[in-house]
Amino acid sequence: MDLQTLSFLVVGATFVLYIGIAIWAKAGSTSEFYVAGKGVNPILNGMATAADWMSAASFISMAGLIAFLGFTGGAYLMGWTGGYVLMALLLAPYLRKFGKFTVPEFIGDRFYSKTARIVAVISLLVISITYVIGQMRGVGIAFSNILEMDLTVGLVSGMVVVFIYAVFGGMKGITYTQIAQYVIMIFAYTVPAVFISLTLTGHAFPQIGLGSTLVGEDTQLLQALDQTLMDLGFAAYTSITGMSLMNMFLLTLALMIGTAGLPHVIIRFFTVPRVRDARKSAGFALVFIGILYTTAPAVGAMAMYNFINTVQPGPVGEPQGNVVIDERPDWMVRWEQTGLLEFEDKNEDDRLQYYNDQNEEFAEMAREDYGWEGNEFTKIDRDIMVLANPQIAGLPNWVIALVAAGGIAAALSTAAGLLLAISSSISHDLMKGVITPGISERAELLSGRIAMAAAILLAGYLGLNPPGFAAEVVALAFGLAAASLFPVLMMGIFVKKMNREGAIAGMLVGLGATLLYIFLFKGWFFLPGTNMFPDTAEYWLFGINPTGFGVIGAILNFIAAFLVMKVTKAPPEHIQHLVEDVRVPRVGTS
Repeated sequence: MDLQTLSFLVVGATFVLYIGIAIWAKAGSTSEFYVAGKGVNPILNGMATAADWMSAASFISMAGLIAFLGFTGGAYLMGWTGGYVLMALLLAPYLRKFGKFTVPEFIGDRFYSKTARIVAVISLLVISITYVIGQMRGVGIAFSNILEMDLTVGLVSGMVVVFIYAVFGGMKGITYTQIAQYVIMIFAYTVPAVFISLTLTGHAFPQIGLGSTLVGEDTQLLQALDQTLMDLGFAAYTSITGMSLMNMFLLTLALMIGTAGLPHVIIRFFTVPRVRDARKSAGFALVFIGILYTTAPAVGAMAMYNFINTVQPGPVGEPQGNVVIDERPDWMVRWEQTGLLEFEDKNEDDRLQYYNDQNEEFAEMAREDYGWEGNEFTKIDRDIMVLANPQIAGLPNWVIALVAAGGIAAALSTAAGLLLAISSSISHDLMKGVITPGISERAELLSGRIAMAAAILLAGYLGLNPPGFAAEVVALAFGLAAASLFPVLMMGIFVKKMNREGAIAGMLVGLGATLLYIFLFKGWFFLPGTNMFPDTAEYWLFGINPTGFGVIGAILNFIAAFLVMKVTKAPPEHIQHLVEDVRVPRVGTS
């Protein structure tokens, strides 16, 4: 059976499963729509949380970034995993004990203010819409690969599927769908990694294979990769490249505290019956997440090793290039059709050269010794590496189809969680909480579904014009969460005298400063080229990359909140007692 037909069958079967689950678990009440009736088993909730957590950025983009950034790409790995631990320890149990449906509802009640709730809703919408852009891009990439068509067609196809199962199922349907998606996702990620690790190193566990010697050689995989890259004018894979040490630290910290402020993940801990179940869910989710995250570095390194040795073995082996254009492999032809892989035969030798033509010394040597006129791969989208990896390695078609299904599952699972967070913030926090408090449950459900449908359309449009790769877009969303919601949640739980004026000021300052900084160097997401300054280190403020600016935004948030708190009235006594009660374990629940 040919690859495209097999891919249709595998992915189609998963869609039937998702939609069937959504119909079976259709939400009939607001409690089921927002928090699945608070009756989800902790183990199952941990699995659903892991699926919600491991987005297209984790499945599709992270290993691709690690492949091209090498050691530096570990910032994404450290930030996201460390952030989840931070959230599980410092926020999840306390928010579950508070017992509200949404993060803005907690902020509104804790700071006894509708204004605080509205500002939290605005922050949530900005974060979630930015985040969902990366997911829709991931959906589009996976679909376009299967359909062998342009990214736009793939993205629209993904929007239709998300609409069907997210709009009708609500949190109840999404939860059980995400459990199925986790199983598909982790199987799809680990199976090809095991195959490739066995082929390259003889070890079944990729985590071990990453530090092992290549089959039939005395050289370790990472040493061979370092040498191959340096032979082509690139920096060693294991060196810090692509960003300064300061920006690597800021990015890691922004991802960590941004993770702890993500509303669509926090809301998952509201779906379990008791506080201690929230803690159990966090623990199980960390185990499920760890399976993929410990595999990702090996996937990135092995993908880069296979890619380079396919398209360009290096000046020592065959200096004219390895790929004859008319005989290029099928995987290249497939990805060319999506527009995510492009090349140009600059020296007209009918072969493709891949090397670092930005290294002036190496480029001059290559021109004189080999007649190369520049790197001929004019576009290699980082987001294709995981999906293309099994194709490059020559794995069976069923494995390639499985990886495509896994990539789609990863993007859909997080997109659904984000869309629900957007929907609940509009229908529950704005409509019921502020605009029309007397709205009926039926009308609230309808407004939630309409809001979700509108969010899907907006996310799809923005997904066609993203400000970066999936992981980079997601990193911006984490920075916004770090600057706006994380500080106010921390102060809401651990600073009993933090008042509404301080919380509102902090959120506005943190969110505003970070949005402004991103706008200056990224422009409007839906209008490419509207940035005021080039997105390069020489123009950044003190050399701070926009992806790491969320840390600065968080610091500004804390400073503004405490300064305003000092000159305004303390919160009422009952609010201070409420904060103390949330922090003190209740007998039989923790």
